[in-house]
Amino acid sequence: MKCELIKYNLKALALAVAFVVVTGCSTTQKTENLLSAAGFKAIPATTPQQQAHLKTLPAHKVTMVVRDGQTSYVYPDVPHQVLYVGQDAQYQEYQRLRLQNQMAQDQVQAAEMNTEPGWGVWGGFGGPVVVPVFRR
Repeated sequence: MKCELIKYNLKALALAVAFVVVTGCSTTQKTENLLSAAGFKAIPATTPQQQAHLKTLPAHKVTMVVRDGQTSYVYPDVPHQVLYVGQDAQYQEYQRLRLQNQMAQDQVQAAEMNTEPGWGVWGGFGGPVVVPVFRR
């Protein structure tokens, strides 16, 4: 009995770790795709100094950097040894694409929620919601 419980817990732990790895990788890939679509340049880290510097940047985050009086936005991809670099126009496009992507995901999630069984037990919600208007 105890052995079966340990095996079950190990399987559950393995599944949780796999989920985190897959989710993290897909999120990173999605960000890199959005950055590329927005016009960010992918600059490979070819020297040991560049590779070391990549590891010092905030992971999974676009960061603003001012260098020689010019503002740039950078995103490190440490596993692939690449630094994504863009200017203000590319960053604004990235933000627009990210918002558009999030809205599409929200719509898919809402559609999935509406098709889930179980909502029928609630019956109708009683018609439209009426919000009172307060006048001064």
